[in-house]
Amino acid sequence: MVRRSQSSNPRSVVVLTSGTDWGTRAAGQRRSSGAESPIPKRQPAKIKALQQTIGVARMAIHSKRWHVAHYALSRARALANALPTNVALQEREQLSALRKKYAARNTPAAQNARQAKAKAKAAPAKRAGGKKPVPKKATAKKAVPKPKPAPVRDLGDRFINRAALGYTETKGS
Repeated sequence: MVRRSQSSNPRSVVVLTSGTDWGTRAAGQRRSSGAESPIPKRQPAKIKALQQTIGVARMAIHSKRWHVAHYALSRARALANALPTNVALQEREQLSALRKKYAARNTPAAQNARQAKAKAKAAPAKRAGGKKPVPKKATAKKAVPKPKPAPVRDLGDRFINRAALGYTETKGS
């Protein structure tokens, strides 16, 4: 039996269920998309929120956090739709570029690029024995001459004007 009351009031009615309704309750608890999050009222705040969301989406796509990217892109779409079409054109272009990157994450081209990257990393580590690399000739690599330090300038005899600094000797000392 499962207690269904979320109330802290002891007099509230408690319905005990055997768990048969769990499937229907879970169906109502979908994962939220960014579109449900609150949208600011004023236009400058909407633009700022759109810029921040685009930054979040860019970082999520770069670090391959696809669920975060999906959320951020849906929030950015909702914010862009809340603005007039002639406002935030640059942000809209950035958003469409990010959508293309997000859409291309599972394409064959992206998978081939990932495989090529993995092969490139594994190739140097494969060399276990056999031929050893031939060292380059020493004549091809010349030692870079160190620059000579600048000569120390002779500043001549410098005297400090102690009277101007208030260090004049008094007759008593």
